[in-house]
Amino acid sequence: MATDSTSSDRVVSHGTVEDPIFEIRNTSVTYNEGKTRVLENVNVSIERNEVLGIVGESGSGKSMFASALLDAIPDPGVLSGQITYNRQDGSSVDLLELSDEELRQFRWEEVSMVFQGAMSSFNPTMKVGAHFTETLKAHDKNVSEGLEFARELLENLYLEPERVLDAYPHELSGGMQQRALIALSMVLDPEVLVMDEPTAALDLLMQRSILTLLDDLQSEYDLTIVFITHDLPLVASLADRMAIIYAFQFAEIGPRDDIIGNSAHPYTRKLLNATPNIDAPLGEMQPIPGEGPAPVNLPSGCRFEPRCPLATEECRTNDPPLATVDGGDTAHRSACHYREQAREEIELNFGKTSDDFEDTAPAETTEPAARARHEEPVGTPLLSLTDVEVHFEEQQGLLERFTEDPRVVRAVDGVSLDIEEQDLVCLLGESGCGKTTLGKTMIGLQQPTGGSIEYRGQDIWEAKEGGGEIPYDDIRSALQIIHQDPGSALNPNRRIVDILTEPLRHTHPNINQTERRSRMHSLLERIGMTPADEFLDRYPHQLSGGEKQRVALARALLMNPDAILADEAISAVDVSLRIEIMDLMLELQEEFETSFLFISHDLSNARYFAEHGDGRIAVMYLGEIVEIGTAERLIHDPRHPYTEVLRWATPDLDLDSAEASEPPLREVDVPNPVDPPSGCRFHTRCPVAREACREEHPTLREVDDADGKAACFREDPNHEYWDSDPLDGAVETREEIAET
Repeated sequence: MATDSTSSDRVVSHGTVEDPIFEIRNTSVTYNEGKTRVLENVNVSIERNEVLGIVGESGSGKSMFASALLDAIPDPGVLSGQITYNRQDGSSVDLLELSDEELRQFRWEEVSMVFQGAMSSFNPTMKVGAHFTETLKAHDKNVSEGLEFARELLENLYLEPERVLDAYPHELSGGMQQRALIALSMVLDPEVLVMDEPTAALDLLMQRSILTLLDDLQSEYDLTIVFITHDLPLVASLADRMAIIYAFQFAEIGPRDDIIGNSAHPYTRKLLNATPNIDAPLGEMQPIPGEGPAPVNLPSGCRFEPRCPLATEECRTNDPPLATVDGGDTAHRSACHYREQAREEIELNFGKTSDDFEDTAPAETTEPAARARHEEPVGTPLLSLTDVEVHFEEQQGLLERFTEDPRVVRAVDGVSLDIEEQDLVCLLGESGCGKTTLGKTMIGLQQPTGGSIEYRGQDIWEAKEGGGEIPYDDIRSALQIIHQDPGSALNPNRRIVDILTEPLRHTHPNINQTERRSRMHSLLERIGMTPADEFLDRYPHQLSGGEKQRVALARALLMNPDAILADEAISAVDVSLRIEIMDLMLELQEEFETSFLFISHDLSNARYFAEHGDGRIAVMYLGEIVEIGTAERLIHDPRHPYTEVLRWATPDLDLDSAEASEPPLREVDVPNPVDPPSGCRFHTRCPVAREACREEHPTLREVDDADGKAACFREDPNHEYWDSDPLDGAVETREEIAET
């Protein structure tokens, strides 16, 4: 089908949907009197009882699509087109024609929404149970019957109903809050659940666990789920169909297997190849050059044309139709003029090994491997932690101070670790396991309550008190941090040039303004922010997420540090940008001769960073390091059950292993760090735990026939673990343990 260059005439094909619960036709969301389009001419149907995954980069229009399904576009946005909702009884309504009262009832009783931040969705002054009661009363439902249904939902989400209903939101962990919010959204038994980045704030283990729970809930309650995310592999195990949004339009939509295994749009295929994963050859993971267009500066033809390797003059002038792939009446549609060429020329890299590629030579960023960091280190380490403890006392009310002893949170509990010159260590673990606290302790931002932390043999806190040979100010300048959220870490009221001037004033106090600007200009050019003069005069809100993270990296490097703590430094950027940022960090590590402590909850990211930089991964659980070794060994031969759990939790694009499965855990939730379990702290959740694990605390020991260490009794074939009784729900025999 031919189209002209105007996007309003974009031709679409609706594909095969037998029983649509939603029919969206020519739907757009505009601002500035129609001049700015943030969702453009969407034509899609949603099958009843299906799971539809909506995937796209930040700012692509995903959340606008979610809001459109509830006619909840924030002012002054204008929603136009037709959104038909087909009820189970055969009646239909157009959302855009409903009254305010009809919409109020519709939004909870027929279509419900789960937002990204669970905590922001709860009133912090109300108990969780009060939220359920208030919702039921607002919709004139029987409260006692509704609360009974709420208890059933909470149980199905592996929560203790009475404890959760009687708690304030802040008294629940992030994963518990999110599950309670899912139960709240379902308490009126809606037909459709719209989920907008519902697991973005959670670590991968909780994300994967919640996806498994959603799979069960969808079947049990006949739900239609619209799951919106920027993380394509995350939803791969859950979705029946997937839709890829790019620059406020649907670029491709079809069955999950077709989108992942046989996609026909260059953007989809590039996005798949840009996603870090634990199996594909490192050299084949490549970021997508450039970034998506702003709504006020859209290309005249195909929106992806400026970033597409297959673009031609036709792509620059004609917006391609969202048309069927392979001809005929198919549910797979793609908006590309060169669908077959995209399949032929952009080869997918996941699900393959290095042997599947002709050229598997390591990229330039792997050259630091020549330093052979895993050989026995020589001389004094850059940083040395010995039996480090960081314990916090929980705040108490006035009465509690007189009646109860303070409760202690064991954030870090007996960690010993050395960081060498130009070293790279990735800290991996769930939220709340102590990664950030350990990292801040390592760079002198948090004083340990036990043990010692030394910089080049000098105790950091002794130096702060005026002792030792290395001044404390020199130590602090040598140890820098890149925070998780670059937007919060950059002063919104200062230009980039002012933000970068501060570290130069510390490291080079005698240079003039012209030379300072020259140094900043050179560094910005080096990290790919060109033209540098234009970026220097911008404010943080005028930068994309990836650009903000580059500025945060530049600020740390201007201090000429010996070590940088990167605290979840790529979790706030799109999946398509993560490899680009990690490559940049590794290149600059070699150039500036610095060490990196890289904190992550994502094994795929840790694997890419550690293998490219010839580093190690240290796995943390409840304040302790339970395993440490090379990325290759931890992924292919994990020696601690918790490492195996993290391996399970990592999303996989390989369709043979992407299906949702039961977590290899006896308990979903992490124990309270105030009262950690006796013996091995993982024994309450471990699928192979025995009585010995409850009674004795394992220590890190060298693993047999491999590099690294693990804190697990299974590494000792003669330990009494093998003769003790398995705990409830654990496997029983040595053979079963081997299979597990």
